Amino acid sequence: MATTSGMAEQYADSRKLRARARLHEHYTIAAEPWFTWVASRLGLQSGQAVLDLGCGPGWFWVASADVAPPGLHLTLADLSPGMIEEAVNRCRPLPFASVEGKPCDATSLPFASESFDVVIAMHMLYHVRDQQAALAEIHRVLKPGGTLGVTTNGIGNLREIYELTTVFGSAPIDPAAQYFGYDRAAELMQAQFGAVEFAEHPAHLEVTDPEDVFMALTSYPPGDGAPDGQLAQFRAAIDAAFRSGSGTLKVHKQSGLFLSHKH
Repeated sequence: MATTSGMAEQYADSRKLRARARLHEHYTIAAEPWFTWVASRLGLQSGQAVLDLGCGPGWFWVASADVAPPGLHLTLADLSPGMIEEAVNRCRPLPFASVEGKPCDATSLPFASESFDVVIAMHMLYHVRDQQAALAEIHRVLKPGGTLGVTTNGIGNLREIYELTTVFGSAPIDPAAQYFGYDRAAELMQAQFGAVEFAEHPAHLEVTDPEDVFMALTSYPPGDGAPDGQLAQFRAAIDAAFRSGSGTLKVHKQSGLFLSHKH
């Protein structure tokens, strides 16, 4: 994808991403897991052509295999060849009609117009510099009547964790939501598609291991390049937060799904 700086190193493969994903995998409290919650709302039907834009390592499809219908024609697209390789290897054993991997830039998609029934862009448009151009390209490759599903975070997402990163000079809010949060997603999708629907996943975190917070927040800038003094301050801030919660850090989540349809 056309991206913000530092992306090539961050997303060469899933190692850094896994440190952040661990928080959500191990500590989320929700009636329905995130991936299956999203998949059940996309209206997927067997035989459809689906583009997963910014597919990452393919975790979504493995986790939602019981919800997604068999027989989909899946195209896994990402800026990172390493991510695509991981995703294709994970998805090929699943009951898809076909699985293809394609490196690409979100603002210049290498697909014919009206190629896909469904496009999903999960937690990736905040990495794209020209989000309006990306949405125009998505609109172009969707068939008439096709569906776009976009996920992103609200500005209050994980606020109890991001408040700890002020020792790095960071703002105490979700950086992803600053670039492409709820308001911008709704505004740009409505401008491109004419209408947008929104639902927020009801969930929160109850984190019991301070080390998981430390590893997650030092897996990307500025934490991953912070000097020892700042890292020591960060550990101290994490420890204080866990003490005030009697060993558990309770964290609000704001992650939602936006749906638009091409007329």
